[in-house]
Amino acid sequence: MSSIAAHRGGYRRVLAIGLPLVVSMGTATIMHFTDRVFLGNYSVDAIAASMPAGIASLAFLSFFIGTAGYTGVFIAQYTGAGRPERVGAALWQGVWFCFFAGLCTAGASLLAGPLFELAGHPPAVAAMEETYFRILMLGGVFGILDATLSGFFTGRGLTRVVMLVNLAGALINIPLDYALIYGAFGFPEMGIAGAALATVAGGAVSAVLFGVLIFTRGHERVFRVRSAFALDRDLFTRLMKYGLPGGVQFFLDIFAITFFVFLVGRIGRVDLAATNIVFSISTLAFLPMVGFSVAASTLVGQALGAGDPDAAHRDTMLTMRLTLGYMAAVAVVFVVLPGPFLALFQPRDLDPAGYASIAATGVTLLRFVAVYSVFDAVGMILFGALKGAGDSRYLMVSMGGAAILTMIVPTYVAVECFGAGVYTAWAFLTAYVVALAGLMWLRYRGGKWRAMRVIEGGKKA
Repeated sequence: MSSIAAHRGGYRRVLAIGLPLVVSMGTATIMHFTDRVFLGNYSVDAIAASMPAGIASLAFLSFFIGTAGYTGVFIAQYTGAGRPERVGAALWQGVWFCFFAGLCTAGASLLAGPLFELAGHPPAVAAMEETYFRILMLGGVFGILDATLSGFFTGRGLTRVVMLVNLAGALINIPLDYALIYGAFGFPEMGIAGAALATVAGGAVSAVLFGVLIFTRGHERVFRVRSAFALDRDLFTRLMKYGLPGGVQFFLDIFAITFFVFLVGRIGRVDLAATNIVFSISTLAFLPMVGFSVAASTLVGQALGAGDPDAAHRDTMLTMRLTLGYMAAVAVVFVVLPGPFLALFQPRDLDPAGYASIAATGVTLLRFVAVYSVFDAVGMILFGALKGAGDSRYLMVSMGGAAILTMIVPTYVAVECFGAGVYTAWAFLTAYVVALAGLMWLRYRGGKWRAMRVIEGGKKA
């Protein structure tokens, strides 16, 4: 057994890498959650508009974030292979991609009007959707940079730095969110536009902090983070080869959810509001789970870079057990105590009686979340493991196929052709999550990932 594998395989290492990422994702959860709570209390139209517009912006950004995020996989495998001098070059290929991506996302802000006119939502909601989407797209480059620059630390297993940077971003975002939405602390009341500006500001702070921490003299000596800035054609091509399918996969996943939310909006205003609220609540469970998924990707990448697939498997299984334990506890809470979560979103312009129908629908939808979140835990961890190996093409094809066959097409037919309600739509969403978990398990069990590498000298994925 190699020296790096000798100290791997324990819960301590998994937790050392995973827990800071869980806290980081938890910070993002809190930011999104408080954003939705503030908007929910601000008005019904604001909370109804925030989720479709937020998911639509993420659908556009997701392709670029997913592609740029593969920088961390390269850094993990270079770290495991004992080649730190290649880390800076890998990082810079991601940064060059970010510059191009920022121009594309800013240009996409021009699509706000036609996009939400096509959605067919009520005029007051559509106007807010356009505003929210446009601002998030204009500032989207910061989220893409964050995905790239954070890979310098996550790929090397130094996840506490990522946690601290994200905490700093939250300290900016949350109070600014409140101030700009309601008009507090001397700021003007901006409603949903203020929420979008606060989100962009938090992302900008995080990106700047990452830059300050990365491009130091000490890191230059070890990783060449300054001198390896040139575009490396071979390395950039490999980043695009593995990263672009990763970007497409991320886009397909977000597009499927975006399409789902837009369809629910056509069912009715109450159903849309309840769906948006429940999605906001479910982020309490989902985003911390993403932290463990990133940890699995890092652990597998480092182990495969070191030529030790057995260590990668041990760490993957340990991470899955921890995540399943967490998700099972969350699922029980969603079933037993849905009321307190839903009560947080009661708008100030709606009395309890008016909110009762939204809350009643939300209780049932949280039960769907409780069911599919356990399957999601399995799918997300195995997804992280396969991503760490570089199996991006399979992830793209499987996610796209599952989304089309189990959710997009059947939900559209059920809602548009047969007039199905929100519970039928959520049943198809649950089927999508279950199918995706099964596809991840089949691929992982097949074992092809054990021989995959993204860095030079390894077997092509």
